Amino acid sequence: QVLLVESGGGSVQAGGSLRLSCAASTFPSATVGWFRQAPGEGREGVAHIYIADGTPYYADSVKGRFTISQDEDKKTVFLQMSSLKPEDTAVYYCAAGAVPRGDETHVRWFSYWGQGTQVTVSS
Repeated sequence: QVLLVESGGGSVQAGGSLRLSCAASTFPSATVGWFRQAPGEGREGVAHIYIADGTPYYADSVKGRFTISQDEDKKTVFLQMSSLKPEDTAVYYCAAGAVPRGDETHVRWFSYWGQGTQVTVSS
């Protein structure tokens, strides 16, 4: 059974930073991504990383503010979020899948999901 465990969510003021972590005993697929879902909204792809070589991909909404990375053991993926805005408030999910090179972070590519962690940004 694949288990993805997220941590690092919380509450922060606008302009602040948070780092999310997604840990697995081993990632089952080539790509690990982060998604977010605000109340009443669909699940939005934020970023993904190719485990083999660390190549990142970012949605335009977070480019320049968020950084996705992995540890040396390739068992934890991080999402460093800076310059946070109230519109970044959502439940953030980690997921594992296989995204074709150059494609966007979209739910159709991901099969394994974490339980989600809340991020709240106040103005």
